Amino acid sequence: MTTALFNYTLRLADSSVVLAQRLCEWTGVGPFLEEDLALTNISLDIFGRARHLFEYAARIENKGRTEDTLAFFRNDREYFNYLICEQPNGDYAQTMVRQALVDAFDFLYYTELTKSKDETLAGIAAKSVKEISYHKRHSFSWIKRFGNGTEESHTRAQNALNELWRFTGELFEHSAEEDQLVKEGIAVNTDTLRSKWEEEIRELFAEANLQIPEQAFMQTGGRKGIHTEHLAYLLLEMQALPRMHPEAKW
Repeated sequence: MTTALFNYTLRLADSSVVLAQRLCEWTGVGPFLEEDLALTNISLDIFGRARHLFEYAARIENKGRTEDTLAFFRNDREYFNYLICEQPNGDYAQTMVRQALVDAFDFLYYTELTKSKDETLAGIAAKSVKEISYHKRHSFSWIKRFGNGTEESHTRAQNALNELWRFTGELFEHSAEEDQLVKEGIAVNTDTLRSKWEEEIRELFAEANLQIPEQAFMQTGGRKGIHTEHLAYLLLEMQALPRMHPEAKW
């Protein structure tokens, strides 16, 4: 039970910190000042969620590790985030398509997690849902702007959707270990979320006049520590300072 809960919490933390790190790459280079600040704040929200989850995972494990050691002193094969979170930002359309796909899922997921019998996870989820609701409104509005904007913005958004759709299947994978946590009322049963997520996403992209790929070979591996080449580079940058100065205090 303890190991299963640790792994479950760690996976949620990993996906959050990797996505937040991707988004913070836009800081200072956003398309305009207001959007630069908006995306930076969204990144900070997700970093905050990651920190709470890492902190709880460290308490569950109870082996002397902290939220910092879990975040900064594991390599890519020891990370268990969703593959979609580690995909490069690309242009702004690709960033927003990735964000919309994840936001729609996260809103459903963390809403369900507020019902968890684990009070800590339920508390983290309750705070997160409030933030994700804003993130979702933001990314959804950009999808509509891109899809119904210029020919170029539409093309860029469609190309992004074609590229990223193959990573969405992994969002609904679950292990036998996780299934046991579902039975105990702790974890979220992603099977119950899929139809709601697909309905909302299809409605969004239809409104934006974007076509969801009909044929896509779904990528997998993140839950087993098997990642695309992008994660190692992301972690190299994210972890550089703490690894150079592991005893530093801020």
